[in-house]
Amino acid sequence: MTNIPETGRTTRVTIRLVAIQILVMSLLLTLGGRLWYLQVRNGEEYEKEAAGNHVQQVVQPAVRGAILDSRGVPIADNHTQLVVSASRTELMKMDDEGEAVLRRLADVLGMSERSVREKIRLCDAKTPKPCWNGSPYQPIPVTDEATTQQALQIRERAEDFPGVTAEPAAVRRYPAPYGANTSQVLGYLSPVSDEEIEKAKDSDSPFLSSDEIGRSGLERSYDSYLRGSSGVTRYEVDNLGRVMGRGETDRARPGDNLITSIDSRVQAVTEKQLDEAMKAARKEHDRNTNRNYEADAGAVVVMENKTGRVVSMASNPEYDPNAWVGGISGKEYAKLTGKKSNYPLLNRSIQGLAAPGSIFKVIPTAAAVKAGYPFDGNYDCASSYSVGGQVFKNFESKGYGTIDLGRALEVSCDTVFYDLAYKQWQKDGGNTPKKGAKDWFYETAHDFGLGRKTGIDIPNEVEGRVPDRQWKKDYWDANKDVWCEQGKDAKSYADKIAKENCVSGMKMRAGDSVNYSIGQGDTLVTPIQMAMIYGALANGGTMYTPSLGKAVVSADGRKVKRIKPTEQGKLPVDKKTLKNIDGALRGVATRGTAAWRFGDTGWPQDKIPMRAKTGTAEVAGKQTTSWFATYTDEFTVVMTISQGGTGSGASGPAVRKIYDALYGVGGKGGIDREKALLPEPEKDLPKIGKDGTIEAQRDKSMIADGKKRKVAEAEEQR
Repeated sequence: MTNIPETGRTTRVTIRLVAIQILVMSLLLTLGGRLWYLQVRNGEEYEKEAAGNHVQQVVQPAVRGAILDSRGVPIADNHTQLVVSASRTELMKMDDEGEAVLRRLADVLGMSERSVREKIRLCDAKTPKPCWNGSPYQPIPVTDEATTQQALQIRERAEDFPGVTAEPAAVRRYPAPYGANTSQVLGYLSPVSDEEIEKAKDSDSPFLSSDEIGRSGLERSYDSYLRGSSGVTRYEVDNLGRVMGRGETDRARPGDNLITSIDSRVQAVTEKQLDEAMKAARKEHDRNTNRNYEADAGAVVVMENKTGRVVSMASNPEYDPNAWVGGISGKEYAKLTGKKSNYPLLNRSIQGLAAPGSIFKVIPTAAAVKAGYPFDGNYDCASSYSVGGQVFKNFESKGYGTIDLGRALEVSCDTVFYDLAYKQWQKDGGNTPKKGAKDWFYETAHDFGLGRKTGIDIPNEVEGRVPDRQWKKDYWDANKDVWCEQGKDAKSYADKIAKENCVSGMKMRAGDSVNYSIGQGDTLVTPIQMAMIYGALANGGTMYTPSLGKAVVSADGRKVKRIKPTEQGKLPVDKKTLKNIDGALRGVATRGTAAWRFGDTGWPQDKIPMRAKTGTAEVAGKQTTSWFATYTDEFTVVMTISQGGTGSGASGPAVRKIYDALYGVGGKGGIDREKALLPEPEKDLPKIGKDGTIEAQRDKSMIADGKKRKVAEAEEQR
């Protein structure tokens, strides 16, 4: 055993002690530095964050502004309903976390316990809807459809329902005056999403988690006005969530009211006539397909000629916007978005695309004059026209001999336009276009506003299509690989077409131009685009941006922001040609293809000059689309019915009845001014009271509807 000297052992111990002391001092210095950084350097910042963690917000939703028609009649407003709410804060204090209370509440409301629990659970990344996306410190709505009896039970047995309230609250309502749904125009509301809250947090109009916002229609486009500002009350709470005191409070600001150009009376007539026209079309036999017409969808636009303001806009199939109030069920949502119901959420007035058929012919007429063809020239209206071995027939193979362009519009002679388009196609170089080719027929369509959105003040409008040379090239680029693959071993007719398209699909063929000249082929338009064009023909050539909003009025009535009509350009037509086209369209209504709907049935042409154009568009794989475009000095009415048949046959009767209602025209052509709904556009705003109330112009039918509604509500409360 080796003996270690005492002095060596002492040295080692000393070294270890010094090392430990250095380590301890280093740790103390690090800890001290960190404490200085947290408490001194960034102390104020962390103090604010800590304080924020103990301040919770309770939101008082703002009353959403009403949407009114041009006469001040509400088409979207709020009404008082009994809302039953539960406080999570109170429920969580209970031993069973409120299970017994929720069980009793479900029994009173006639709901399942599961539904009640889902209503008040908090939303997070893992929790599916339904759930509560707002503050956990404010009462959470369980139902907004409580009956008076249910509310009394809850309030009279307060000891059985701690943390539960039953109070009246403002709930969105779509009253459908005169029976007019106006659904696609109004749109609907739904809760704001987390992404929307984050995106808008630094904007002038940030969202609160309890907000509902417009998802379509006017509710969406004017949401920033209608929504107002929610009130916020701040409470100081401890780390257990107990309220320690009340902090700063921001008062709610009610939303502004929107006055529109819609006339609910005309809207009701328009919706009814469209629906009846579609039902009537389904009873008619289509000899081309040997079955009845499907008439699966339709749209109507009634517009003021000199402002572009929309008086009524109907789309069918439609839906009840009240289905969204209080949250839409999964079953109802699937119904509204399913193929079986034919997508009623679509506003076919601005989203329904179809070939326009012969109502398009006013454009190639203007184009022909610009290209140097005289309006009063001599043109052969033969029964058929041959191009490249293909025969294009006139409607019902009827010929009219030598006529001018005005008569060609009156009788809707296809072969005149075939010939004009073919000759111009040749002048431009045919399959090999010349440099700087004029392309009058296509460029004029663009100048008329086709191929782009009109800019109407409701969202999701589509732009349509003008199938010009650039579109042909772009379409070929997108599809040539598929065509070439399909056409490799061409056996069927479809394969041979694909092979041809693979090689020359980028070329503007003669057949393309001939078809285009009568509104067929790849041309796609919307009813609102055609209404804008015919409105411009009516007013002397000015294209107005279609609009629905007329004025925004603050809740107290002190601020009124008028929304003025907007010009977006002029039709590329000289005054003489405009006059000639107008005269021809009068002829359509008196002695042409629409005469059997107007001139032959006693329409007072001398007092209310009517102009019209019929259209029947052929669609591959479907039945023909019915179009009817008309205007008087004051209004334009355009109707279309998908798979509905001919223009004057399917849409004609409904359009006539809309005009009858507007002007008070009777069966034999007499005019009853007292029955006229709107013989001239509504220029003034409804009367606005000093307290901000907007006085509605009431009539007998509206008073009757109001009485019926009151009786129904009284019966429900009993």
